[in-house]
Amino acid sequence: MASADTAVARPPRAGFRPALGGAGLARGAAVLWISLIVLLPLAAVVSRSFSDGLGHFWDAISDPEAVAAIKLTLISSLIVMAINAVMGTLIAWVLVRDDFRGKRLLNSIIDLPFALPTVVASLVLLSLYGPNSPVGIHVAYTKVAVVMALLFVTLPFVVRSVQPVLIEVDREMEEAAASLGAPNHRIFRSILLPNLTPAIIAGCALAFARAIGEFGSLVLLTGNVPFKTQAASVYIFGRVQQLDLSGAAAVSVLLLLISVGLLLALNLFAGWRSRHERA
Repeated sequence: MASADTAVARPPRAGFRPALGGAGLARGAAVLWISLIVLLPLAAVVSRSFSDGLGHFWDAISDPEAVAAIKLTLISSLIVMAINAVMGTLIAWVLVRDDFRGKRLLNSIIDLPFALPTVVASLVLLSLYGPNSPVGIHVAYTKVAVVMALLFVTLPFVVRSVQPVLIEVDREMEEAAASLGAPNHRIFRSILLPNLTPAIIAGCALAFARAIGEFGSLVLLTGNVPFKTQAASVYIFGRVQQLDLSGAAAVSVLLLLISVGLLLALNLFAGWRSRHERA
């Protein structure tokens, strides 16, 4: 009888577990994939930009038309980033804290720029804000059109970065501050904003990176007039059409360096702020 009980209590034998390499294989596959998709193409662009020598690289990025296109792109991207920081946070607040009819539909519309082809977005914006605008607003072929196109394609980034943080924020702290007589702006500045700042910075960084390389939404709406409404991405496309591949690669590398530099600066600032808050 005891032997039967012992047989019943015996733990089951472990099944067959193939050795797949563990964490090392997973890291190797991730590095290989990133190298094939990101690092090798970037290395090819950098190599192409210097293929005709350092002098040609400098001539390409210092060309007056290239400088005007890069300046317009950077200024417009910074404006878009600042607007997204405010309006993206506000939209995220409405979607998280308010209940109203059509909330789910609005929440779905936020992701529309991700799903809609950017050339189609340019056509839609041109139909709405072009010469025959049904709303009486004609900003096509101006610098304002560049900002509007970039605002359209970068709308989701700050919203989707701030939303989950707002959902996880402890509302009891807000209620306690309100019960002690703190005004709303003080509650937002002292309790909410420190928690939201890293998410806002991350969303702004993504919006800037997207804006600085945007092409499709600018093609029809801006008119691509050199020294006026020509963005850097459109200028690069023009260089490619003229078979100046090294010149196009040189401007591309400059934009890449600017974008990476800003992303690193924002990440360092976010890390410093987090350490400061913990201290």
